[in-house]
Amino acid sequence: MAITITMGIQKGGCGKSTTTGVLAYLLSRDGYRVLAVDMDSQGNLTELLSRKPSNEFTEKSVLEAMQERDPEPYIVRVNDRLDLLPANNFLATFPRWIYTGDTYLGKYVRYKGKPTLILDDTLDKIRHRYDFIVIDTPPSLSEQTTNALCASQYVIMMFECSNWCYSAVPNFMESVEGARVHGRHNTRLLGILRTMNDVRRSDAKAFNEMIEEDYPNEVFKTIITRKAPIGRLSLYGFEENNELNQALEQYENFYKEMMERVQSR
Repeated sequence: MAITITMGIQKGGCGKSTTTGVLAYLLSRDGYRVLAVDMDSQGNLTELLSRKPSNEFTEKSVLEAMQERDPEPYIVRVNDRLDLLPANNFLATFPRWIYTGDTYLGKYVRYKGKPTLILDDTLDKIRHRYDFIVIDTPPSLSEQTTNALCASQYVIMMFECSNWCYSAVPNFMESVEGARVHGRHNTRLLGILRTMNDVRRSDAKAFNEMIEEDYPNEVFKTIITRKAPIGRLSLYGFEENNELNQALEQYENFYKEMMERVQSR
């Protein structure tokens, strides 16, 4: 049965999509069967892994999978060990559908059950096929985020070293606790990954130290700094990328830390 991990924080620009894509790639590279789920209507993870515009997945996305409670027709193969449930901008209509039953296509499809467990119920149909499921989330405490949290055993909180991200941490922690109480997987924080670190800024260094002081047992030792090859993953992807080793260098250390935590629990 798959281990499900969500990447999240209710702030944009923290590296959620990139980290989710890198993690999916590294797990599949090491022989694990992986499903990457894009729960962000921006579709960045979808474009990173599929190398196609997210709009190409209109009517063929995770939204339709949840509305039909059947993910099978919407799974996109990335490689032999990595699959994708894609997203596009219509995922933004997910809350409206939950509460009214009206889809963006003008159909009426009523969901019966807990609104926070729709993704969980959908993934239950295919969890047995994978070793890991990794989920990308939007930069808000939305229905998409709560569904992702409630579908997961573990959560990795992304921490971009800034004041606004620091102030977002307590609310996100409450959301993880809410998923533990109201979900079915005893959802818990696996760790805090410090990302997008600008080594030139003294305030970034200060916030790195503050989050470590506040959560000494949760922060990963690895700090992901801003590097051009990481930023260009969205351009070149993971295949035929001459900069791939440079882009993944820091993430390899995070990946090792993360796997040690998963295997020790």
